[in-house]
Amino acid sequence: MTDLSVTKTRIIEGVWEGVLVRDGGRNGEKPAISVSHQGEPLDGVTLEDMESGWQLRVPIPPETISEGVQTYLIADAETHERVGAFNLVAGQALAHDIRVEVDLLRAELDLLKRAFRRHCVETGTDRG
Repeated sequence: MTDLSVTKTRIIEGVWEGVLVRDGGRNGEKPAISVSHQGEPLDGVTLEDMESGWQLRVPIPPETISEGVQTYLIADAETHERVGAFNLVAGQALAHDIRVEVDLLRAELDLLKRAFRRHCVETGTDRG
């Protein structure tokens, strides 16, 4: 399990921003972070040093914004463990929309499938 967590601070001018911290407040080496949308990695993600963690900035590509719920997964690029996620809802937003949860589960399942396949290739394990 990852010792990283992320807290959203704002979305401004098409850029999602949050603060990434390590549990226990220890910073240590800057982590490698990846952000994906529908299994595709996003470009332009930055992580800047702060006194108590790192500022994470994720430019939201306009082509990923469409009607409905869009989920963006934040993961540790080395371990592929989920650190967090954020959602954008366009069109008619429904309070407590279960589509957000289903979309998040699908995105996490895709992340797990890729990590499992990579593990099988690396260890030479036959997937049957």
